[in-house]
Amino acid sequence: MKVEKISELTTNRLSVYLRCLNELAAQGAKTVSSDGLAKQFHLNSAQIRKDLAYFGEFGVRGVGYYIGDLQKHLTKILGLDKQHCVGIIGAGRLGTALADYYGFAQSNFTVAALFDADSQKIGQKVSGVEIFDIKNFQETVEKHKIDVAVIAVPAEFAQDVFEQVINSGIKAVMNFAPIPLRVSGDVKIKNVDLTISLESLSYFLAKPNNKNGKNLKPNGAKHRIKK
Repeated sequence: MKVEKISELTTNRLSVYLRCLNELAAQGAKTVSSDGLAKQFHLNSAQIRKDLAYFGEFGVRGVGYYIGDLQKHLTKILGLDKQHCVGIIGAGRLGTALADYYGFAQSNFTVAALFDADSQKIGQKVSGVEIFDIKNFQETVEKHKIDVAVIAVPAEFAQDVFEQVINSGIKAVMNFAPIPLRVSGDVKIKNVDLTISLESLSYFLAKPNNKNGKNLKPNGAKHRIKK
């Protein structure tokens, strides 16, 4: 297995493939080819074969992929064959919304605890998840075996919170704070900035495109070739 060459884009696509396979399995399908998978879910068949080839030979000539077997392989590759406990830091609107996210119930991720510094929130529960004092972060992480942290605090507190997360021994962090965090060691961080995503969409909307995706002049005139 050429693990050292596996990019984050590849692992992101593996997650997409697994979702597609889960949908096919729910429909009662037993096998699927890379071409069939690509056509049904608007993917790239060559990319599918290339991505899977990093981890072994899963296809069977004349059959394609056995969906159940490939589901098991991808689940193990992505580390989804074991439960992960999530701690959300920041019990504001975003943090509580994440704790209430229905998708966790259908995954192997469980929100084990919320954290906040507001004494009026500590001890309360959101969708059955208790809010703990951030001062007791270390002991709560150890007690609930939290291995994934989600940072959902204002930007000015994010770096200090991140340092606290690192010191607790957590290696996987998702950051919703709109600020780049200084990363050290072998901690993996995923930044989710909704503003950047929306601004990217705004750029797309601001571009006057023709049917082929090429920019038109403001008056719609065609480009003329100078003689």
